[in-house]
Amino acid sequence: MIRFATIGTNWITEAFLDAARLVDSFELAAVYSRTEETAKQFADKVGAPRTFTDLHELAESNDIDAVYIASPNALHAEQAIWLMNHGKHVLCEKPLASNAREVKAMIEAANRNGVVLMEAMKATLLPTFRSIREHLPKLGRIRRYVANYCQYSSRYDAYKQGTVLNAFNPAFSNGALMDIGVYCLYPMVVLFGKPKSLKAQSLKLESGVDGEGTIVFDYGGMDGIVFYSKIANSYLPAEIQGEEGSMIIDAIHTPTKAEIRYRDGRVEDITVPQDKPPMYYEAEEFIRLIESGERESSINSHRHSLWTMEIMDEARKQTGIVFPADER
Repeated sequence: MIRFATIGTNWITEAFLDAARLVDSFELAAVYSRTEETAKQFADKVGAPRTFTDLHELAESNDIDAVYIASPNALHAEQAIWLMNHGKHVLCEKPLASNAREVKAMIEAANRNGVVLMEAMKATLLPTFRSIREHLPKLGRIRRYVANYCQYSSRYDAYKQGTVLNAFNPAFSNGALMDIGVYCLYPMVVLFGKPKSLKAQSLKLESGVDGEGTIVFDYGGMDGIVFYSKIANSYLPAEIQGEEGSMIIDAIHTPTKAEIRYRDGRVEDITVPQDKPPMYYEAEEFIRLIESGERESSINSHRHSLWTMEIMDEARKQTGIVFPADER
């Protein structure tokens, strides 16, 4: 069994645990929170036998093999590096860190300590996304990637009333690009690599984070267009356009249906049925890496995580979004 601890006591940790428990080798050994009360409440809720309130104590525990990190973005790097320096494998929520400098430090720590570090990007490990990769050559020469993820945040109403919650606070390295846009960017990087250049624009809110934005990418003979928002909804699918046909994907952040529409009028459904919760596949991949002795995923790889963060760094630079973590 791979004995896990979790950091973060929000809904996403619960969703991860519900999915990860379906993996045979998964065992929840402990939860961490800064306060004993919160740790105890969450442990009772998810059935964890032990709690930690001291990260150092968690890192030094011989009863923990791996840690799932779902704390605020600004804390990812410091927590992950400390844990990896104590021999713990780390599955870290997206985005992996605040910036590329932190991502590089995390990768160096993983390599130095011989542990697994993987970004918990669920989209690229889902069965239908694997099918998308497999069938991509059928489109002929690819000319355009179009993806959007626009979801009105439940916390935006509070923001408009004058209460700045974590989701709109630059101190936590948040905002639309980091929390939402990454779901459009990571699949693009997995499919096509790092672009030659980009041009970004965004709506900067008074708090200092972006509410929405658009990025155009140049791949040389192919372009990419990404839309993201935390202040409006979108209902458009994603599309990959090729000279022989176009691929329509229901939702780039959680692809569960995809089809190819060929120029001659044929339509091919390339959907692969998904019988597990979306986060199951990231837990399965992470545990497989630990058990096999591999040190990184070929899909959610260190390189893909770094390239994605370098793209976000450049987009933030162009749009004037700066986090306190950038100046540390």
